Parts: sequence; structure tokens; C-alpha cells
Amino acid sequence: MRASHTDRERAIDVLKAGFSEGRLGQEEYEQRLARASQAQTYAELNMLIADLPQGPVPMPAPQPAYPVVPRTFLPAPPPRTNGSAVGALVCGVLTPMYGLTAIPAVILGHKARAEIRRTGEQGDGLAMAGLVLGWLAIGGILALILILVAAA
Repeated sequence: MRASHTDRERAIDVLKAGFSEGRLGQEEYEQRLARASQAQTYAELNMLIADLPQGPVPMPAPQPAYPVVPRTFLPAPPPRTNGSAVGALVCGVLTPMYGLTAIPAVILGHKARAEIRRTGEQGDGLAMAGLVLGWLAIGGILALILILVAAA
């Protein structure tokens, strides 16, 4: 197939890039440039630029400094601690100072234990401690109220 002026210009651009990158010497560049200007077919143009890169050269991907281990062979991350369980324990510990935190300790403790059974998270001991402290505080407050009522 016959080459057009645009095809010759593209080939000349490839030759210019090859020369500016140091892939062609001055004499070889001039010879190829003259032949490209007179080329009549695609085959003639392709012979002149076949050994030169024609566009961005793909770079190999950088290799990591350490071997990549597939996720299947890595240990599973430890299960998370349930946030409600932590909240139950904190409320239970604060009950002697602030008597009102006994009720949230019990509520959060029951909520946390249900979530832990459902999701497999950690923190069942924290939730149980919050529950025990909360119920003890509620029981102590009720006992104190009964003693005061009986004394009156």
C-alpha cells in the first residue's frame, strides 16, 4: 500500500526521537531521513523504523523488597474487642462514684453479649464484668432503699 505524506512525517518523527535519544548516529539518521522522505510504501517506512521504539516503552513493574505472600497464607487478624463490652465495664467501674452508671452498665453488658455471640468478637469477659458490677450496684441501691423504708 502506498504511503501518504502524513505517514512519512510520522516515520520522520520516530527517526528524530531515535536520534535525540541516542539510538541513531548522525550519519545513520541522515541516511534514514533521506530514505523516509522518498519512501513510496508502508513497507519501506516500516523497514526504516522497525528497530526503534514507536511510543512509550513499557517499563517493568518494580519488584517489592520482600516476597509477597498471598492472603490465604497469612494469619487471620485477631478478632476485634466489642465496643459495647468496653463501655459496660467502664460504666460498671464508675458506678461507686456515679451511682447512675449502673443502669447503662447492665444495658451495655446485655447488648455486648448478644453482639459477641452474633459476630464472634472478643470482650465477653468485659461485658460480664460490667453486668456483674451494674447488677451489684442496682441490688445495693435497692437494699439501701428497703432498709430506709423499713426504718421509717
